[in-house]
Amino acid sequence: MIRATQVKPQHRWTETPADTVVLDFDDRHRRRTAMTGTRGLAFLLDLEKAVALRGGDALVLEDGRLIEVVAAAEPLVEIKGSDPHHLIRVAWHLGNRHLPTQIMAKALRIRRDHVIETMVKGLGARVIEIEAPFDPEGGAYAEGSAHGHAREDHAHHGHAHGNHAHHDHAHGDHDHDHHAHDHDDHDHEHGHHEHHHGHSHAHDHD
Repeated sequence: MIRATQVKPQHRWTETPADTVVLDFDDRHRRRTAMTGTRGLAFLLDLEKAVALRGGDALVLEDGRLIEVVAAAEPLVEIKGSDPHHLIRVAWHLGNRHLPTQIMAKALRIRRDHVIETMVKGLGARVIEIEAPFDPEGGAYAEGSAHGHAREDHAHHGHAHGNHAHHDHAHGDHDHDHHAHDHDDHDHEHGHHEHHHGHSHAHDHD
């Protein structure tokens, strides 16, 4: 099986991709796993270390062809505050729990989690259920990222959201990156391509 051994970050490639893989947040944090593109091209992702992929990145096959990465839509909640200061306060509480959080211009996005949603509502924020690609801030989950973030090589395997004991991943010096600060202009809307889901993953969690 042909291997994909490199990653080209978004906006740094212009070639027409040979195929596309549609991956959710967890599946975009892999080092070695078999993948099949939406048009049927099967290949083995085989990187030196786990990389945090983002929608718009490209996987480079051994023969030079590219596979475009598309961030799959998944169940999320969008959190809105009464003003920027209120939203920052909510972001601090999410960061304090090391929850992967996507920071938008006027909102925060997290994966659906009834415990956290109740907490957020208790802080006076509005919670809206949506389906969208999830592209959280880098930090404790980004070692080896094609985007220069520091992520843990083993992050996001077996997370049961809502049970906060699962965030016990030796964050070490990276803890501060995950405490969402005032990044109101970071509206990361990556990977909004109109592709259909056609991915299959045989995970080899190295």
